Amino acid sequence: MPKIPFELLSRFTTSANAKSLFLSFEGIEGAGKSTQINTASNFLKSAGYDVLLLREPGGTEFGERLRSAILNSQKDLHPLSEAFLFASSRAQLLYEVILPKLKQDGTAVICDRYIDSSIAYQGYARKLGTQTVLEIHGHHPLTIVPHQTFYIKISPQTSLERQKIRNQKKDYFESKGLAFYESLVKGYEEAAALFPHRIISIDGEKDQTSVSAQLELKLKELIK
Repeated sequence: MPKIPFELLSRFTTSANAKSLFLSFEGIEGAGKSTQINTASNFLKSAGYDVLLLREPGGTEFGERLRSAILNSQKDLHPLSEAFLFASSRAQLLYEVILPKLKQDGTAVICDRYIDSSIAYQGYARKLGTQTVLEIHGHHPLTIVPHQTFYIKISPQTSLERQKIRNQKKDYFESKGLAFYESLVKGYEEAAALFPHRIISIDGEKDQTSVSAQLELKLKELIK
């Protein structure tokens, strides 16, 4: 793994309001993020949190338009184009939605994908380089990261098997082959190594009930 300058890593911080919570969920296609996001939402609501669910790219009118442009693209985009498009959507989402919400005590913002997707997809799988992705995010508000990120880990083979079972139309990234998914897993492992205190890996190969039990245990520890 290339050595990332400490000065660059040290720019990334969490929300200043200790009475709100910012979470993100990561994983390759078929990991079960949507199911576990619902698990987390229900758990936090029962604990008294006002929960807001968001997805990336998206969450704002601007972000949803970018999402459609990227995921429905019929032509290969340059990795740098991808990285800046995702960063643009993320910056607007932070400015317009996430940061104002986190100022409210008792709020939990849960985001389906965040900066670690950019590290895995553009930085690693698309070979742009992790440092380049972090440099793009090196200015406020993109330096704000979740308090905790849950990486639901499955193998590339499991991903492709689950996609086959779902039998849904594949978008821009889902249409990539096995080698692409293998690179994604390596990218997520690199992100977890760079941010070990923020990113928690959960075994997504197990059944949904077992995965949810792992997640709820981590959430209990987090909100103590």
